[in-house]
Amino acid sequence: MENLDSTVISTSLPRIAEDLGTSPIHLKLALTSYLLALAIFIPASGWMADKFGARPIFRLAIIIFALGSISCGASNGLAWLVVSRVLQGIGGSMMVPVGRLIVLRTTPKEGFVNAMSWLTVPALIGPVMGPPLGGFITTYFDWRWIFWINIPIAILGVVLSSIYIPKITPDKVRSFDALGFLLVGPGLAAFLTGITMAGLGMTSAAVMLVLIFGGLLLVALYVRHAYRVPAPLVDLRLLSLPTFRLAAAGGTLFRIGGGALPFLLPLMLQLGFGMSPFQSGMMTFATGVGAMTMKFIAQRVLNRFGFRRVLIWNAAFAACFLAVPAAFRPWTPHLLMIGALFVGGVFRSLQFTAINAVTYAEVTNERMSSATSFNSVLQQLSSSIGITVAAFGLESVQAISGSDHFTVATFPPVFLLVAAVSASSILWFIRLAPDAGGELLTRKAAPRATSASQPAAAE
Repeated sequence: MENLDSTVISTSLPRIAEDLGTSPIHLKLALTSYLLALAIFIPASGWMADKFGARPIFRLAIIIFALGSISCGASNGLAWLVVSRVLQGIGGSMMVPVGRLIVLRTTPKEGFVNAMSWLTVPALIGPVMGPPLGGFITTYFDWRWIFWINIPIAILGVVLSSIYIPKITPDKVRSFDALGFLLVGPGLAAFLTGITMAGLGMTSAAVMLVLIFGGLLLVALYVRHAYRVPAPLVDLRLLSLPTFRLAAAGGTLFRIGGGALPFLLPLMLQLGFGMSPFQSGMMTFATGVGAMTMKFIAQRVLNRFGFRRVLIWNAAFAACFLAVPAAFRPWTPHLLMIGALFVGGVFRSLQFTAINAVTYAEVTNERMSSATSFNSVLQQLSSSIGITVAAFGLESVQAISGSDHFTVATFPPVFLLVAAVSASSILWFIRLAPDAGGELLTRKAAPRATSASQPAAAE
């Protein structure tokens, strides 16, 4: 449901902007405000799951997300839509991290890769169905239905989670770090809000500077606080674990490029190439198909080559395919574009699976809720930064060219920019130990010796 919502709104951005009387670039606020809410409330999700139980919090998250969806569909202006997306983000902040926590706490480490792959396969139905479904609804009906389709999914989710999710309650619940929450949440919110609003002409430069530097100050104060208390909201001591630190840093850079793609592609296809939302959706869904395809073979690839080698080489391949849309033109054969997007989805999917698994290689079970919260915050921040970088790139190209409209030439430099950011993740992955994440891999057991008293057939 959450992934469907994200991909649907990306496909429908130009039409929503037209209906609400605003710019598609201004509508990045509808994307980043959602990611912002995730970043603010995700740190508390692990504690809430420990305190009240993962299953009740997971159900509550679905209900809040559904209420936010109803409000999004009823919005008649940018401000209303942004506030509704924040409500969705509050629900999403508990939904994905708590769901991942449930899986990680019930899975042995050697099963992490397969578990993470299967966890994301249903979620990838969103990126596969989202673009064509959102494009179809936006082209032939009303864009508001792209939010209201979440309601039956939410009802089904509440029912199934009540039946199938086990009751998981840890033996010891750490105290809630209220001061940490008041520092890190508002700090991240202020910083990202200032960065996001820059260049939109929605407020003065002084306000933006106060938001940016005030947010950085609060985050800095949180860093100081986190190392002084025994149970911080976001446990920065996890960065002392080499695989967690390197995977988190490299993963953040890689996701910046991946986070920009769903924002850039629909804009280029619709505003640059003149496609309808439905035509655009029928192109971009290939990325989701490629991602889903890789999930079924990721374990075998990682078993064969190991985490370090895969993360280094696959990052290079994935970054190259992030740059490929820079070569697209309106006359490029559609099958060729679909094929390139499919292959790019395959490489990015493998990278995300490897990063998500190796991040937890050295994390003990009692620190798992802190680790999932920390990692989820980084994921949402990187996606938000990716959208902001892409928007800045588009605005810069327009300023240099002196054009107020999107043209075919507006997009290639921005695709190259985000691809370069993703490629820079290699500088972190190359520092991983050769055997990093080895305990997460499935090795073939050596054959046991047989004896006359224990014939091979008996084994």
